[in-house]
Amino acid sequence: MKTSTFARHLREGVKNLGRNGWMTFASISAVTITLLILGVFLLLAMNIQHLVQTVEKQVEIRVSLDVTADQATAKKVESELKKLPDAAEVKYVPKAEGLQNLKKSFGEKGALFNGLEKENPLPDSFIVKAKTPQQTGALAQKIQNIDGVKKVNYAEQTTKKLFAVTDVVRFVIVAFIIALAFTAMFLIANTIKLTIVARRREIEIMKLVGATNGFIRWPFFVEGALMGIIGAIFPIVILTVGYGYLIDFVERQLALYFLDLLPMSPLAFQISLILLGIGAFIGIWGSLMSVRRFLRI
Repeated sequence: MKTSTFARHLREGVKNLGRNGWMTFASISAVTITLLILGVFLLLAMNIQHLVQTVEKQVEIRVSLDVTADQATAKKVESELKKLPDAAEVKYVPKAEGLQNLKKSFGEKGALFNGLEKENPLPDSFIVKAKTPQQTGALAQKIQNIDGVKKVNYAEQTTKKLFAVTDVVRFVIVAFIIALAFTAMFLIANTIKLTIVARRREIEIMKLVGATNGFIRWPFFVEGALMGIIGAIFPIVILTVGYGYLIDFVERQLALYFLDLLPMSPLAFQISLILLGIGAFIGIWGSLMSVRRFLRI
């Protein structure tokens, strides 16, 4: 396509937005409202996914040695643990550190354990994390077979329930987002179709005087893309500003530091790209599908 021809189509597409003011306003409003709802649920879904991953990353395997195990045994076990392909992190916890951690876990009552330093009843241990949380059970079985390991603990039943819950949460999020996205596409595309149907006589006249299908289609292609993009800009601004206030409210005013929300960057950029892409795609698709039926004369 020549540059001059493309420029003409671009000008016509922009002019059409102004010529059909109320219909354009209705289409952009439909895009804005629908994408705003979709954006809210995308933010919610991405933060839930983040929280689920955070919880899963806390799953760990505690490997205990015999109380009488010496440093040579501990070094040997550590070497074997690090050789395991599914192990992402291996941390050695000597018995002295284990006792200090035990005291801290009891808070003020930790003083009851004073005096155990000389005859520490705790064994040396390791904390092992799998590369993916779902590999924890299989990794624990491999660790149990290592010579020198006396006990392996990873709260098996609790871990299985956790993974079952997180899998359900992920499925619900994905299913809901897909359903909402298709609903958005249907609503927006049908609203845009109304603007095209209202101008069917214009399309029919152009076709009768010899205009090619491509010549007729391109201005509507541009118009649909612009309506989708303009309609996506408003929810992007609203969501970005609103999410910034939400982060500030949760962290500063409510002081809920345990509620680890995703940071503004790169989340705002990702949401913007998704909404712009969906808006442009639906605008173009809705316009082309509507114009096509009037080109068959």
